[in-house]
Amino acid sequence: MGFVEAFTWSNILFILDGLVVTLEVATLSIIFSFVIGGTLGVIRYMRVPFLSGIVGFIVDIIRNLPLLLIIFFTYFALPQIGIQFSIFWSAVIALTVFESAMISEIIRGGIEAVPKGQLEAGRSTGLTMIQSMRYIMLPQGIKLMVPPLVSQFVSLIRDTSLAVVISLPELTHNTKIIYAQKPNTVLAMFFMMTVCYFVVCYSLSTYSKRFEMTYNR
Repeated sequence: MGFVEAFTWSNILFILDGLVVTLEVATLSIIFSFVIGGTLGVIRYMRVPFLSGIVGFIVDIIRNLPLLLIIFFTYFALPQIGIQFSIFWSAVIALTVFESAMISEIIRGGIEAVPKGQLEAGRSTGLTMIQSMRYIMLPQGIKLMVPPLVSQFVSLIRDTSLAVVISLPELTHNTKIIYAQKPNTVLAMFFMMTVCYFVVCYSLSTYSKRFEMTYNR
């Protein structure tokens, strides 16, 4: 089977099915990790007594662990203590845990880049700390957060391929199945997989640049 002949309708559909799973896992992980990571980042910035120290300790541990280890732990270790998830949710949870730690540092760094005088000015007008964060600090910090956040989200999309170790039927997994059954299609399948990842990641990067330009006007 030649390079062109490898692009059969069944192969294309199978790879697209994997791409859909990749996008589902990535989308859920991005949403959850942004919410959790944002909360953790704000907690660390506000230096809440005792709580900020615990959050910082946990974040530092997670950031220094391989994502693959977290995936293994979620799928294979948690069932040993009675907590069991499906392959799909094991991947989502593992990615969310890992990315939340990364995003929390981006959020914290973005807020800290805003002059503290802005926060003090907000407090002096009668706003609470939460209101000052919401209406003053975060809107200004988001300008600095967008590029690293998008870079982290793009990495998350690529990292979904690591879930192949627990047989998540995502893009890499389905591609691997095809060329494992038909070794002479390996080049064509890698080409398709490359195109799929590039289109998704490039589209996200392009959209973020437009958002950043619009936001900064």
